[in-house]
This record gives sequence, structure tokens and C-alpha cells, in this order.
Amino acid sequence: MKKIVFALTLTLVVASGFVFANNGIKGETPAKTAKKAWEATPEGIAFKKWEASAAGKKVYAGEAKIRKSIREFTNMNAVVTSLTLPLGSRLGFGVMVKMNGEDYILAFGIESKHEFDQLRKLKVNDKIMIKSRNVSHAPKYAFPIVSGDNIERNGKLMYKRVPVKGGC
Repeated sequence: MKKIVFALTLTLVVASGFVFANNGIKGETPAKTAKKAWEATPEGIAFKKWEASAAGKKVYAGEAKIRKSIREFTNMNAVVTSLTLPLGSRLGFGVMVKMNGEDYILAFGIESKHEFDQLRKLKVNDKIMIKSRNVSHAPKYAFPIVSGDNIERNGKLMYKRVPVKGGC
């Protein structure tokens, strides 16, 4: 009886090994499978169309221009072009800036305890230095979205993002 149970267990373990190994060979991870499933939804199809459109390509080109500065967390020179975000945006507080001849949304998020008071003193055509760790995009916006981590004007720090406690 013990030999039969052992043989069945061994067979099950070997068969499971082949199944997992075969899954690894195909390269299909659960994330890839979920992404493929999402791409088949109406939202996924619309996103893929946006990526292939002129507007999507323009946003990706803007991201590419600042990717090195984002990756290395270095200063980026910018000029404030608007004190308001595009109509209907849901990014919290932010301003529009121009860097390297491209327009960007400089987003800071939802304010708590007057943390953006210094930033509210900005004016159109102010020259600022931006440090950021993130640039993103969304089909709703015609511009790349830069998260403001450190903002300086005239060599003085105006804003520094406070890291989330207990976060990554």
C-alpha cells in the first residue's frame, strides 16, 4: 500500500514539474496573460489605438526626451507655461511646463496641509528646475505627465515630495 501511494505521489510530482516547466518555456506568466486579456477588452483596444495614433506617438516621444534625466534623477530645466492643468484633468494640483521644446504636465497630486503653498506662487514664464523619478501617460491627456519630486526656482528649493511612510 505504501509503495502504491509513493508511486502515485512521485508520478504527480513529476507530472506537475512538466506542467510548470512547459509553462515557463512558453513564457506565459500570469501578468502577461492578464495583459493579453485586458488588451482584448474595449478599453485595451482603445488604448492600443491611441498608442499607434499621432497623439500617442507624440506623448511617447516627449517621454523619451526626458527618460535619461528621470532614470538618473538629474535636474531638468523647465519654463512654466500655464498655471492650470488641461480641462477635466483629475491629477490634483499641477502646472504645465515646457522642457526641451515639449509641453508636459507637472503633477503633484492631492494637497494635504498646505504643502503646495510655495508652488502656488509660481507665475507663467518662471524658470524652474525639476527632479523627478516618474513620467507617465494616459490617453486622456495630450502630454506626458511628470511627477514633481523636487522643484527649485532661483536656486532655492520650493518643493520636495515627502516619501510615503511604510511605502516602497
